[in-house]
Amino acid sequence: MKQCARQRGAALLLALLILTMVTTLAAGMVWQQWRAIQIESAERARAQAAWILSGALDWARLILREDARTGGADHLGEPWAVPLAEARLSSFLAADRDNNSIADNDSLDAFLSGSIADAQSRWNLRRLIDGEGKVVTAELRVLQRLCEQAGAPGDCAERIATALAKAWGPPGASRDDAVIAPQRLAQLAWLGIDADTLARLDPWVILLPGADVRVNINTAPAEVIAAAVDGMSLGSAQRLVQERQRQVFRDVASAPARAYFPADPQTRLDGLGVSSRFFIVQGRLRLGERVLEERSLVERRQLEVVVLQRERLNLRDGP
Repeated sequence: MKQCARQRGAALLLALLILTMVTTLAAGMVWQQWRAIQIESAERARAQAAWILSGALDWARLILREDARTGGADHLGEPWAVPLAEARLSSFLAADRDNNSIADNDSLDAFLSGSIADAQSRWNLRRLIDGEGKVVTAELRVLQRLCEQAGAPGDCAERIATALAKAWGPPGASRDDAVIAPQRLAQLAWLGIDADTLARLDPWVILLPGADVRVNINTAPAEVIAAAVDGMSLGSAQRLVQERQRQVFRDVASAPARAYFPADPQTRLDGLGVSSRFFIVQGRLRLGERVLEERSLVERRQLEVVVLQRERLNLRDGP
């Protein structure tokens, strides 16, 4: 009897062990399957977001291409300067629910917004260095004025100019082959420029291909215009900005525009213009609890709009 009881007890214990093992394995398989579904959903959401933001970029390229057909000066009263207000994407996809999984999920809200900004409303740092790798004195003064207005350190302009001469100079001149040439303003941190200085200069300074890129007086802030013209006061630049709201400047040398610049005929205006070919396209997507932002630098070459840079600015959980 005792032996039978021990055998029944051992059989019961073995059954419990097998049940525990089966339960553990089943739970592991369920967790792995759930995790795989979560990863697949995240990848699908990421791919959907990338396609939607690509659509926003295509929208901007279409607007800039149509604007190029009309020609003339570029200014803030044109369609490209009107931002795309945040709109619920599902309302546009409702007619195509069979082919878009975002619209299939009524609990998932997708909101898209975007804007186009004139990159030539900022001063181009590439004007600092000439083809021989030397610092252009007149352009250095422009950067000094911008640094002063931004409240940056007094030696900010000289440090940036010296660093860029090492990065962009021709071989055998001031160039340092160990220095990586920056493509964006933030990358000046590679050259030893601190983040606070770059943040102060960001609204007024940019890195664009080509030293011939001019500041557009129809879109630039007063601080940039005043800094770009030697001897021009900030007050005169502010009055110019107010005037362009009533009358777009068609030519820098025209009487309406020339009235705000210093009367000295030797004043250099070759760094100013009224047209632009570089633009910054920014798209923002709220997809469920995730916010995705993307910024692209594009160049308009007649009727062709080419993407030069594209970067993901922010990927975070929404509030």
